[in-house]
Amino acid sequence: MSKRKTTSEIVIHCSATYADMDIGVAEIDSWHKDRGWSGCGYHYIVRRDGTPEIGRDITKKGAHCFGLNQRSVGICLVGGLRKPKGSKSPYEDNFTKEQKDTLADLLRVLRRGYPATTILGHNEYDKRKACPVFNVDQFLKRNKIPKKGTTLKKEK
Repeated sequence: MSKRKTTSEIVIHCSATYADMDIGVAEIDSWHKDRGWSGCGYHYIVRRDGTPEIGRDITKKGAHCFGLNQRSVGICLVGGLRKPKGSKSPYEDNFTKEQKDTLADLLRVLRRGYPATTILGHNEYDKRKACPVFNVDQFLKRNKIPKKGTTLKKEK
């Protein structure tokens, strides 16, 4: 697994699991290994109760967004899949308040470590994806987190 040389994006995902599935990094790691990957492709997983878990080492290249893995950090919220009830969409924003609070805190911390990043949902990069099944721009505005960071100027 190679190191990430630069970090320009933070990509938000969902696990596409049902709200009653309390999974975490162990299950996702197993799923990703079953796909032939070296392990969990996300750097962080946020469980249903809001507990953050570390997936892939933050300094390593991810395996979460084809085309961006070499320059992004991936965060996955557990959930996002609707139980079949006649709806046309299999997806829903079923994330808990605790998950959203943890996501906001995590984004603030990551922004301090990677100030020049852009935060986006997986679906903003790949229009074929529904993930993370909520509007990331609205989430960022509600939490007063800028979508695009700025390069910090060195003090003289």
